[in-house]
Amino acid sequence: MKSFITDNFLLQNKYAEELYFNYAEKQPIIDYHNHLIPKDIAENTVFENISKVWIAGDHYKWRAMRTMGVNEKFITGDASDKEKFEAWAKTVPYTLRNPLYHWTHLELKRYFGIDELLNENNASEIYDNISAQLQTPEKSTRGLLEMMNVESLCTTEDPTDILNYHQDLAKSDWKVKVSTAFRPDKAILIENHNFADYIAKLGESAGIEINSYQTLCDALLKRIEYFHENGCRLCDHGLNNISFEEATEAEVSTIFADKLAGKVIAEKQVNQFKTAILLFLGEAYHKFGWVQQFHLGALRNNNERMHRILGPDTGWDSIGDFVQAETLSKLLNALDGKDKLTKTILYNLNPADNEIFATMIGNFNDGSIKGKVQFGSGWWFLDQKDGMIKQMNALSNMGLISCFVGMLTDSRSFLSFPRHEYFRRVLCNLFGEEMKNGELPDDMELIGKTISDICYNNAKNYFDF
Repeated sequence: MKSFITDNFLLQNKYAEELYFNYAEKQPIIDYHNHLIPKDIAENTVFENISKVWIAGDHYKWRAMRTMGVNEKFITGDASDKEKFEAWAKTVPYTLRNPLYHWTHLELKRYFGIDELLNENNASEIYDNISAQLQTPEKSTRGLLEMMNVESLCTTEDPTDILNYHQDLAKSDWKVKVSTAFRPDKAILIENHNFADYIAKLGESAGIEINSYQTLCDALLKRIEYFHENGCRLCDHGLNNISFEEATEAEVSTIFADKLAGKVIAEKQVNQFKTAILLFLGEAYHKFGWVQQFHLGALRNNNERMHRILGPDTGWDSIGDFVQAETLSKLLNALDGKDKLTKTILYNLNPADNEIFATMIGNFNDGSIKGKVQFGSGWWFLDQKDGMIKQMNALSNMGLISCFVGMLTDSRSFLSFPRHEYFRRVLCNLFGEEMKNGELPDDMELIGKTISDICYNNAKNYFDF
């Protein structure tokens, strides 16, 4: 059966169509946060088959397959790549109304010209077709990115990374700009059982023996300098929520020393350390002119049995109901009070907190920079039609959506970039419906400029790539 991904997919009236085709569709993509593997980009990897690039690492698909009763052998186990693809194809018809159904068919059509509904009957044929296409030069990692009109992208690396692949890419003449984001979470999460081991690794990468809180800060600053020298202009933090518990420098130093010595530290001490290190990092980011990002609200590794078997990032996370507003406000206020609050993007995973985040950014937009503090796009469980609309409605009602820096993939997959198209179609339809209803003026130039800004121009001006 023919796919439903038509030219006017998600565009429900003439206004939406004109906005999309004239102001959104052809805008280049700035994907300012993802988890692509730089090695694959630098080496221009050619994937052996569709499962290698589409099933491997995709915990969205894995969760759906598990729900359908698919044995783990056909998800992360030792089944053949073709068997894994066929297991996914058999699952697809049951993903109706899940964003996976839209993404699956959008990606099949945009990258491979497959205009059929994927199911178990055509799985083998489609697997062979796409796997053959992947062996052609235009379907290498770089080719896939070029197909989607990607202008620049930003991967995410730990402070200990040597950034050799980013260095290789910087020396190449490839037209797509590849940058990185500094992700120091392992140096912040002092409650983790392997914290001391990580601190030793961080010290080695910085060439500093970390034996005190001050030398920890020295090592982090040295790595920030190294990342900056290699083109980094963003950082990212994936935390449950923001901690804010004040402490003296002496108290923080004692907490850090006790942790390295193997002592148990109390919850208050955990929060005191996290507060101190976030403030230190925040001031450093401001010094270097970086954009700081906070992804807040995920409850991770809920299934302890499967976490022991498969490890993190394998599909056992969900939305958390953490308290966010007060401590987030205190952290931003502490940095702003010293005039050291850098450009900041806040991402929320709990839709119940959308209005909290949408109003929080207004507290610290001080007129110095357009859209200095941003309410980031719908993230993870919320990067689907309903989640994106709710985020944009909250931002529109309580802030200025015209300043919004738009969509990102936050993905590990080289086939996820049609999500920018998905977002743009949803965005255009949102505005188009209100134009049709007379809630917005019938002024295509005015509305069209706003659409172009959200899709591309705002991000182009906000990020220093």
